[in-house]
Amino acid sequence: MPLHHAVLALLTRRPNHGYELKARFEEAIGPQWGGLNIGHLYQILERLVRDGYVSRSQVTQTDRPDKNLYTLTEAGETELRSWATTAWVRVGGFRDELFLKLLGACALGPQTLTTLIESQRRTYLSELAGLAQQRRAHADEPLVAVLIDAAIAHTKADLGLLDSAAQHLGPLAAAQGATAPEQAPSQAGRDGDETGGGEGTMGERTESA
Repeated sequence: MPLHHAVLALLTRRPNHGYELKARFEEAIGPQWGGLNIGHLYQILERLVRDGYVSRSQVTQTDRPDKNLYTLTEAGETELRSWATTAWVRVGGFRDELFLKLLGACALGPQTLTTLIESQRRTYLSELAGLAQQRRAHADEPLVAVLIDAAIAHTKADLGLLDSAAQHLGPLAAAQGATAPEQAPSQAGRDGDETGGGEGTMGERTESA
């Protein structure tokens, strides 16, 4: 539950209400993660309150509706410390739509594979240029900078993967392209066979020849 624990981390500094937590999360993590849906955030807070990791109190406001203030409990701090000191392990395998695209491109032959790889290469290079701009813009925000550096490293690794794909999948695409079934006859040819017109025409040409 990474978002649950991120909320606990934000509450270590001081109690907050929902919209403050949303703003602080987006400021701390930066543009690479994306925005935090406020409805989802309140669901997380409800879960944390139910689990005893966060307490909720109501603050009266004179000029606007009362607001809920969320405070980290001792149990919440213990949970956060346990999570934050445990190594992250990938679960469920490594899934990326690119691998499915490579499957489809291989099935269609070497030219399709080359087209996909070059198109994907241009996309990754464009992403790297954008990430470099973000990195310069957030140079003074250490946590955001680390996340952008991770995105840059990941994208560079993806570029290397394209070279590996071209090397290892090229022969497979060539083999599959060579054994691909022939295309179905055109609709016009099928229509001619069904009406018998095609056969009669061929017979007339043979006789005249």
